[in-house]
Amino acid sequence: MLFMRRCLRVISMIHYRKAQLHDIASMQILVQPEIDEGVILIRSDDEISTNIRSYTLAFDHDKLIGFVALHIHTITLSEVRSLIVDAAYRGQHVGSTLVNMCVEEAKELGLQKILSLTYQQQFFETLGFVEIPKESIPEHKIWADCIKCKHFPICNEVSLVKIL
Repeated sequence: MLFMRRCLRVISMIHYRKAQLHDIASMQILVQPEIDEGVILIRSDDEISTNIRSYTLAFDHDKLIGFVALHIHTITLSEVRSLIVDAAYRGQHVGSTLVNMCVEEAKELGLQKILSLTYQQQFFETLGFVEIPKESIPEHKIWADCIKCKHFPICNEVSLVKIL
């Protein structure tokens, strides 16, 4: 069994990089089941391309297995959004690595807080995020993104923030 685990580690070559425009089609395929479930907001190809520099991707060899975006709202506030990890790779720290990469990028940019609206409260809490009242979310976030959600205005997502 130990030998098999070692082999699996050798076979799995997860690496991370910033998104490129040619990645958009693969990103849309990976996220589609979560969009259908209403877990992640739909983003058009144009919206993704406009914000392509916000995205960080995870690959196992050449296969896209996850991504996340760091969206900047104000000079002090950013948001982790569109976090997705292929179901076969969940539990392997791909999601936490992606979020931590956003945290490091936000720090480098001089941001003070990172927001997350999520159904995965415990996951974000293990990464140092704490729950905040939804009323404290900037209004432009609600009207720019939340209004597009099929659950709006009855939202079960939890809002969390991490102070940097």
